[in-house]
Amino acid sequence: MWPTREEAWQVLNEYTKNPHLIAHALAVEAGMKAYARRFGEDEEKWAVVGLIHDFEYDRYPDLGPGGHPFKGAEIMREMGWDEALIRAVAAHAPELTGVTLDTNMEKAIYAVDELTGLITATALVRPSKSILDVQVSSVRKKWKDKAFAAAVKREGIEAGAAKLGVELSEHIGVVLEAMKSIAAELGLEGNI
Repeated sequence: MWPTREEAWQVLNEYTKNPHLIAHALAVEAGMKAYARRFGEDEEKWAVVGLIHDFEYDRYPDLGPGGHPFKGAEIMREMGWDEALIRAVAAHAPELTGVTLDTNMEKAIYAVDELTGLITATALVRPSKSILDVQVSSVRKKWKDKAFAAAVKREGIEAGAAKLGVELSEHIGVVLEAMKSIAAELGLEGNI
């Protein structure tokens, strides 16, 4: 079974209480929907992958067996969720899970996940604290500063974009525009 967006939202909120993790899930969901549209795929299915990719992280933050993302896969299997969905979710962390990025959905979650964090950080250091006045060039400038949002795995974003066949600046633009479209939900409207 592939859960609906509403079902995925309920599961996310059952397992995740941290508002920053909820905002991250919404940002990745928006990026995934944008890529589903771009590839002519099912937007709701792709959105669900983005929405629930970290759903159990708040409860099981230890990376690896017994923790994230393995515990999430176990929970999704117990709920009877589709193996393609579980595999796509595992694709956001192929270094841990060993999942190869075979489908566009798997490539997209890998490319989008970390990038949302860099875009969010870029918005939050602006005087306006708003994503609405962030440009691709702003993100590219911060990209070069390895000390800025140092935990963001830039190599993974680059590799994911390349696997999708999208140039890095274009990829940043796709995700940035998707996030701008839900700025209020992300708490990134700022003081513009």
